Amino acid sequence: MDLTLLRSFLAVYRTGSFTKAAGLLSISQPAVTCQIRNLEKEIGQLLFLRTPRGAVPTEAAEELAKETGVHIDALEAAVLRRQDPLDLSERTLSVAGPAEMISTRLLPALADLIHDGLRLRVSFGLTDELLDELSAGLHDLVIATARPKRHGIVSTPLMDEEFFLVGSADQAAKVPPERIASGGPAALKGIPIIAYADNLPIVRRYWQTVFSERPAFDAQVVVPDLRAVLATVKAGGGISVVPSYLCTDELDRGEIRALHEPDMPPLNTLFLATRSGATSNVVLSTVHSHLLMKAQLWSASVG
Repeated sequence: MDLTLLRSFLAVYRTGSFTKAAGLLSISQPAVTCQIRNLEKEIGQLLFLRTPRGAVPTEAAEELAKETGVHIDALEAAVLRRQDPLDLSERTLSVAGPAEMISTRLLPALADLIHDGLRLRVSFGLTDELLDELSAGLHDLVIATARPKRHGIVSTPLMDEEFFLVGSADQAAKVPPERIASGGPAALKGIPIIAYADNLPIVRRYWQTVFSERPAFDAQVVVPDLRAVLATVKAGGGISVVPSYLCTDELDRGEIRALHEPDMPPLNTLFLATRSGATSNVVLSTVHSHLLMKAQLWSASVG
């Protein structure tokens, strides 16, 4: 197979537009359309639905992007490194995203590159604000908690995070999972809720997805850092909903317990967002590919 077809496919997938992909690849829009049609013929599957909102990926496209994206990025990075000898210290990268994700996953994943000279400046914040700053040139790479839909911004799925309803081991003994499975959220009445924000964004999503109802309570403790939420739960202060990447080790060690195991737990996809064409920079391209490779291990560890 001509790898150019996969490169064009990923450009359309990440930009959500044949026109934007053409600009990113520096070729014409008809050429991109022709390449996608040729790829669809080769694999015998439709990859995109052409809609007024842009190119909407099919399930086949989602699977193909997941299976090929990290490898195509790695090949391009390898070529770039040979065109321009890699010096990771030649440019300081600005990376931004959720404090918890960057602290527990991203920075440890980049430790070997940092050892080799990579220079970073890290910022924390909410996705919408950070994407504004990315568009303005204040950041090179943003970890986004939703797929960006902005002109000039391209994104690549990084990993899926699953959400767990958790409590301490003592709390789990008082409210065993079978009681919640049979009685629903009523079994949790009176237990302190520890939340990330007053409007219960993560807890509310879990309640609506799993229990098909909105939470009819306020948080007893609100702290805008999921690591602090987890620490409070672990100490027996209450229960909460936290992402899998943050609590896997504690679950494995038995320091906390999953209070409920729904058939369809809530999932959310995290994305790597950059400005269009930015990954032509060899340092950013190396970091981008490195994170996608490491994320394969994260997904395996929290699956």
